[in-house]
Amino acid sequence: MAETDSNICNFPGCTRPVVRHSSPGRPPQYCDLPEHTRWRAWRERQRLQQEAQAAQEQAAARQPADETDPATPAVPLPEATPVTTARLRAEDLLTRFAVQAEQLTSTLRDATAAFTTMTDPAAAEAQVEAARVAAARQIADAEAARLTAEEDRRAAERARRAAETEAEQAREAAASAIAAAGAAERMADEAITARQEALAERDAAAAEARDRAEERDAARAERDAAVAEAAQRVERVRAEAEALVERERDEARRRVAEAEERAAAERAELTGRLDRLRERLAEAVEARTAAEERAEHAEAAAARAEAHAEEARTDRDRLTADRDRLGAELDRVRETARADLQAQRDAFTASLTEARQAAAERLAALEEARAQTLRRAERAEAQLDDALAELKRLRAATDPTAERPTGAHHRPDGDEDARPSG
Repeated sequence: MAETDSNICNFPGCTRPVVRHSSPGRPPQYCDLPEHTRWRAWRERQRLQQEAQAAQEQAAARQPADETDPATPAVPLPEATPVTTARLRAEDLLTRFAVQAEQLTSTLRDATAAFTTMTDPAAAEAQVEAARVAAARQIADAEAARLTAEEDRRAAERARRAAETEAEQAREAAASAIAAAGAAERMADEAITARQEALAERDAAAAEARDRAEERDAARAERDAAVAEAAQRVERVRAEAEALVERERDEARRRVAEAEERAAAERAELTGRLDRLRERLAEAVEARTAAEERAEHAEAAAARAEAHAEEARTDRDRLTADRDRLGAELDRVRETARADLQAQRDAFTASLTEARQAAAERLAALEEARAQTLRRAERAEAQLDDALAELKRLRAATDPTAERPTGAHHRPDGDEDARPSG
């Protein structure tokens, strides 16, 4: 009787329930699919772990490339900003620490996975089970070869028994022929005894047998003919029996020789098979010894991996403490830099306000100076116009006949000065 409980198959990715039998022993851990076995489950877990590790390595290989992108060149910082330089340096160190922590975490994860694989009883049991299955398969092959050899030996034994049976039948036939020859001899003895009795009766009753002489002669002739015929029959039967016995004996010898040759060949073949089976068994024993040695090495490697994992845990704790300390220092530096930056920003704002006020004052002064300059230029131009008018009036007063074109003024030296209109 089998019952289905709530247990799930341990094969990776399988959600089928496990059929648990009511018989005593270790409960099954896999479903009724023939391909869901302990060995294949271990191989599937190894494959998934290798794929995950390859994906992590690719992600770790892409991450530094993204962080150090050559397309974004570094901007040179001025030497007069030590706080900003220290802040950027701290951020760079923190980024490097995060990358190293990620790499250390990945290494620790890989070491933990390797240690888990080495200390996985299912993997060790699967390996031992594989070795046991291989040894059982070799033992089964050896057992099959032994059974085949046993069957061949039994066939040879049956052939030998058949040959012995045929030889026994031949011996029985020869015995029957000899018995027939003995019966013929007994008949001949009986005939001789009857003859002797007849002679005795003839001697005793000669007178009475005269009248039966002819009958007696005829009986004697028949008796001699029967004796001769019986003797010939006995000789012929004996010769045939001896020939038959000789033929059966030769045939039996030939069959026995053939059976012995076949048995010798089969014995040699079986001996070779047994030698090969012994060699394969020795190889299986060596393989088992090597597997046990590998298991011992695996246990030692597991112990070393545990020690490395403990050291990695210690390094991780130390790095975590360093990261917390660096984080606190970075927060303190950020607060200080933020306060300094705010103070510099306030000072710059005040300076900018003062500069704007000074620029506004200078601009107002410049506007005032420009206005004064324009007023002075206008006054100078008015004075020039007045002077020119006075000069014209004076010239007109000194030379009234002189005609001058309109708008043209002549200087005493003869040069003309074109006065701008307006």
